[in-house]
Amino acid sequence: MPCAHLSKPGGKLGVHYWQMPISDAKERFSSRVDNYLRYRPQYPPEILGPLWKECGLTADSIVADIGCGTGFLAKVFLDYGSRVFGIEPNNGMREAGDRFLKDYPKFLSLPGTAEDTSLPEHSVDFVTAGQAAHWFDRARARGEFCRILRRGGWAVLVWNERANSTPFLEQYEQLLEIYGTDYREVRSIDRESSASVAGFFAPNPVLRKTFHNRQEFDFRGLRGRLLSSSYAPEEGHANYPPMMATLAGLFERYQKSGMVEFDYETHMYYGQLS
Repeated sequence: MPCAHLSKPGGKLGVHYWQMPISDAKERFSSRVDNYLRYRPQYPPEILGPLWKECGLTADSIVADIGCGTGFLAKVFLDYGSRVFGIEPNNGMREAGDRFLKDYPKFLSLPGTAEDTSLPEHSVDFVTAGQAAHWFDRARARGEFCRILRRGGWAVLVWNERANSTPFLEQYEQLLEIYGTDYREVRSIDRESSASVAGFFAPNPVLRKTFHNRQEFDFRGLRGRLLSSSYAPEEGHANYPPMMATLAGLFERYQKSGMVEFDYETHMYYGQLS
């Protein structure tokens, strides 16, 4: 199948941090749990380096991972030896995280939100969020983080941002713009949102580190990666058939030895809130 040319719509991509609608955030991924667990990128363990060098992270640290989902970020801290409370409002995602992390005795998942974690006051050393903070109510979440953090504790916000670094990834981006149901509204974070992230930590400074991350997919994996996104139309939607036909064309054009690569920049923002 030939690769269709994707015309990039006019207008500016991306929205500023914490401008997303949150009314359906808790249930957006309910039908995508399996694809999310199998095909979303995990987080590079290198993110721990600055946290133990600069923030006092140890194997004795207690972490509250907010919007824990399938447990990818929690796993990084568990592998380091820390105890992690996974706070997740979506039942399906929380159950998937429990399965994924079943061999970690220092992990406990709890139903809760960024605005109401149910954790005791001053009970954790780090509050983390991976690919989730854009769904939070900024003011209420900040207040809750301050409540549960111990004195001297740190907040850590992490995103895997797809890098449009190749012709394939540029074309994939355009596919999302054309066929995604609300892609522009729910795009996690763009390069212009640093000031908004800084506002969450103000008046304290926010620190930032960036790490490289990569995935490789055959066509089945590429399809699953696309359908793991909350803005990708599912079967029954009018955009689903042309989206899948275009995806097949992209894969045929750009695959090498039956695989395509996704490059990411993993952005980590960290600082103290009080």
